Amino acid sequence: MDLSSSKSAGGGAAAGLAHADQHLVDGVLRGHRRALAKTITLVESTRSDHQRRARQVLAALLPHTGRTIRVGISGAPGAGKSTFIETLGINLIEAGRRVAVLAVDPSSSVSGGSILGDKTRMEMLCQRDEAFIRPSPSAGSLGGVADKTREAMLVCEAAGFDVIIVETVGVGQSETTVAGMVDVFVLLQLPNAGDDLQAIKKGIVEIADLVVFNKADIDERAAAFARGQMRAALTMLRCSSPNWRPPVLTVSALAKRGIVEFWSEIERYRTTMMASGEFDAKRRRQAVDWMWNLIDSGLRHHFHSHPAVRAALPAMATDVAEGRTTPGAAAARLLAYLHH
Repeated sequence: MDLSSSKSAGGGAAAGLAHADQHLVDGVLRGHRRALAKTITLVESTRSDHQRRARQVLAALLPHTGRTIRVGISGAPGAGKSTFIETLGINLIEAGRRVAVLAVDPSSSVSGGSILGDKTRMEMLCQRDEAFIRPSPSAGSLGGVADKTREAMLVCEAAGFDVIIVETVGVGQSETTVAGMVDVFVLLQLPNAGDDLQAIKKGIVEIADLVVFNKADIDERAAAFARGQMRAALTMLRCSSPNWRPPVLTVSALAKRGIVEFWSEIERYRTTMMASGEFDAKRRRQAVDWMWNLIDSGLRHHFHSHPAVRAALPAMATDVAEGRTTPGAAAARLLAYLHH
């Protein structure tokens, strides 16, 4: 991707920024890795002053986004997501693309910490100049992604990466949030992970645009059987698009088999959806949904930071827990403080 047009247009878009933030914008548009990493760190910060700066920086970068393909990859632990992404990323780089990987690691509910080990698991990919890997903690966010994954995608797009891969934490069928922020959602499965007819009950299968059985080289007969079973199961589900029937593929990321065919399906999906107008419509819908998510988040923050709510909440929670008042009555009284 030619970054010269982005670089020349950056100054006008970033007009009015503080010097440090202008420097970040210019660095991102030139594809400087340090500026990219620092900008994502700014975006992920929970400090109110950092959030104000981040909104200005993102506004300056926004005109230089939207020219990528965004791929979400989910699957249970052990499905080989990191190996699959590394093999795919190297294949794409060798085809002339630049790849950014936003990998979300689960945060401990006890300590709050995360291992953030994806760079270790993708050792070969992280050594490539054409790749950028950013592990982020889920930090309690639901849906398998981090709270600021959407913003991080925009920063990577502005930096000139033309393929953005989001790897979810891999916690199970609740990982549907990522499907609302990517162009194509891939579900990675294992051939011997159980009855795939039961899998149609999972909401995550219903929203998958591609289903991939990894590690097919271990037991090719089991992989072929699982593929056929899943194909039959998917015919019983209503597809999210009338123009696309999710294909079911078998690959071996470790043996580098099926990766080219996988990406061909991604390209076919994009071509099909763009021809029908669904590709752009989906992005517009996602942008509006993102706005409402931010509104909901802002209202929750405003509620919890309200002085009267903070003063009354402990006693109110105790009354609810001990049965002296109903949850509905307590919620109404606490929400009423926002109108005072």
